[in-house]
Amino acid sequence: MGNSIFDSGLLWLVALAGLLVAAIHTFNRLIRARNQCRNAWASVDVNLTKRHDLVPNLVAVVKGYTDHEKALLERVVQLRNQAQSTRSEPAGMGVEHELGRALVLLGGRVEAYPDLKADQQFLHLSASLNEIEEQISASRRAYNAAVMESNNLVEQFPTNIVASVTGFGLQDFFSAEPVARRVPGVSP
Repeated sequence: MGNSIFDSGLLWLVALAGLLVAAIHTFNRLIRARNQCRNAWASVDVNLTKRHDLVPNLVAVVKGYTDHEKALLERVVQLRNQAQSTRSEPAGMGVEHELGRALVLLGGRVEAYPDLKADQQFLHLSASLNEIEEQISASRRAYNAAVMESNNLVEQFPTNIVASVTGFGLQDFFSAEPVARRVPGVSP
């Protein structure tokens, strides 16, 4: 009889140790997913910084050719400054969307200035901006993939139990603001 109590206690101890190992493994998976989100966001942030650094040079070149586009140039600079102050958090991406749209609008206005379109510095800056925009897009996709993985862990059973006990929550996806979803009109 004493042996069966010992066996029963040992069985409970082994089961408890198994649950503890599973909880630790799950917690580590949650940590890894959270760190992947942070890493992916850092990549987005690096590319946004590149764009922010490029904007003043682009504005300076355009300004030399287009005196009557002053309001748009000022708006681009204003949005760039706002974007720099909010870029460290995914929730502040609305300004980034506006900046991107303003840069597209600026690029469209350049069509009216043949001398500017032929300027080598402008061509170089435009090519750099296009490359950076592609990198930002790729970084955003990677960030959203990391967020999806993290959110799946937080919401799926049984990892949701460990997530709720240890304070892990859902991450925000990077998504376009409603204003950015509208197709810009082209005027002749």
